[in-house]
Amino acid sequence: MESGVTVQASNERGFSLAETVIAMGVMTTGVIGAAGVLVAGMSNLSSSPSDVVVMQKASQAVEAVFAARDSHKLTWAQIRNVQGTSGTDGGVFLDGAKSLTTPGPDGLVNTADDGPIETMVLPGKDGILGTADDVTVTLNQFTRQIAIADVAGENGQLRTITVTITYQNGPNKRTYTLTTLISSYA
Repeated sequence: MESGVTVQASNERGFSLAETVIAMGVMTTGVIGAAGVLVAGMSNLSSSPSDVVVMQKASQAVEAVFAARDSHKLTWAQIRNVQGTSGTDGGVFLDGAKSLTTPGPDGLVNTADDGPIETMVLPGKDGILGTADDVTVTLNQFTRQIAIADVAGENGQLRTITVTITYQNGPNKRTYTLTTLISSYA
């Protein structure tokens, strides 16, 4: 006599505990990686105004040296560091990192006649520059170094100008370097 109950084999199957733990581990690794990228992106975003400032200030320093050469405000012998690589280069540019100051009467930065530390005017809460709520920020967290050196094999007629600006961005110290060549021919 047959009972009428039929048992069928099922092809359906769930996840085992081991598969679930491995999947969670892979997912956690991905989420932590994405969070790390987000943190790095936010850090870079917070430094972007300073990045613009350092690029501009480095370019201005180089352009001022070219202008001084072209206008004959400086002789070729003066377009050097005071001490430089020889210790007695005899130029007008101070050695080492200096505060980000305004140019003095000579129109050049990192020379003996520099003015006070530079400031920047930023828009206030209204987001509009030139209104009463604008904020003046002193750029005292920046340093600038201008290093000028002869290029080997060029008989003193070609030099490198390396402008290095360093600044603090939260816990991180950031550096921007601009290097160019200048010849004795104006």
